[in-house]
Amino acid sequence: MTEPVAPGALAGLKVLDLTGELGNYCGKLFADLGADVVLVEPPEGIASRRRGPFLGETAGPDRGFAFAYMNAGKRGIVLDLGEAEGRAALARLAARADLLVESFAPGTLERLGFDDAALWAANPALVRTSITPFGQTGPFAHYAADDLTLLALGGLLYLGGYKDDLPVAAYGEQAYQAASLFAAVASMAAIHVAETKGQGDRIDVSAQEAVVMALENAVQFAELEGTVRTRYGGDQRQAGAGVFACRDGHIVLLAGGIGANRFWLRFVEWMADEAVPGSATFAAPEWLDAAFLKTPAAKATFLDIFGRYAMARTKAELYAAGRVRKIPLAPVATPAEILDSPQLAYRGFFVPGSVDGRTVAMPGAPYMLSETPWRMARPAPRLGEHTAAILADPAWGADEPRAARSAAR
Repeated sequence: MTEPVAPGALAGLKVLDLTGELGNYCGKLFADLGADVVLVEPPEGIASRRRGPFLGETAGPDRGFAFAYMNAGKRGIVLDLGEAEGRAALARLAARADLLVESFAPGTLERLGFDDAALWAANPALVRTSITPFGQTGPFAHYAADDLTLLALGGLLYLGGYKDDLPVAAYGEQAYQAASLFAAVASMAAIHVAETKGQGDRIDVSAQEAVVMALENAVQFAELEGTVRTRYGGDQRQAGAGVFACRDGHIVLLAGGIGANRFWLRFVEWMADEAVPGSATFAAPEWLDAAFLKTPAAKATFLDIFGRYAMARTKAELYAAGRVRKIPLAPVATPAEILDSPQLAYRGFFVPGSVDGRTVAMPGAPYMLSETPWRMARPAPRLGEHTAAILADPAWGADEPRAARSAAR
């Protein structure tokens, strides 16, 4: 007998997803927690359906890996918002939704009749979240942008790459994903208020600002120290902290000047136990001085001594030694190595997903919940797959809207 499946943490929540690449991950986060997320697409489908890489390298609206992952767990509906019938259907859906997420250019939905006043008149508790490159207002509000330009204007592009070369963009459309994450968190907070007070809210997310707020400690460097972070690619941030080549790739080591020097003392002991040539110099008191560690001489000395030691060993050997010594040291993994990672396998991180009917490995939950577990309930919808079912579903507007139900209580 099959055990009953526990409902997701957001089971019963209804979400309208009118986003594209900028925003699809926000809807996915809700769907994976059990919300009924409806992806609303135009008749030609959203642009990410036509973006590769594709399964078997054959293009098709259901064969793109990015679309399949970002929209797994959602249901799909096609509405032509250029037609009165499509707008009327969206109005019925919005009247029953808890959250509407959209990524249109500022003013687009308003011109179609979906301004805040109209939406709240039919559904006072609706949370409306807009995800745009630069927000709804301001001098850049109507500028077009893609992930690369958002990374640049948000500052992350400046921090990627080698110091003496061109900047390098972070992989995986990090600006888009940062905006989606910020939008999901803000939307959840607004939904909580709406459920307790009965009043919805308007969330305005600027992807560019999301990138700025996700720059690790770069903002704090500017505000607290008056310094501008630079990129360290190919260099040590300070002696003992950086990326180092080894026999079969690279490792990341954080020893020098980290953790009030406790990691450095463990590192010095490691090198002494291994009788690494030249490592006795690391016991000198200047190696505990942060100013000294930043000097070119200190960096060159460290690289000469530890670099030769690392090049004679594999990533796995160095990683194992770092774990034993409790020193922050991690291998730089290739994509194939990530798929074969024993740690990720033990955690069950990769789960079966589907691309055009074929089972593929997809990233699983970025968190763990015991009572209301993460679940990828269904494959990404084919274009318009659930249109008829959703329009006929009483939970989505086949009967009276939420405002009418609330007034009758």
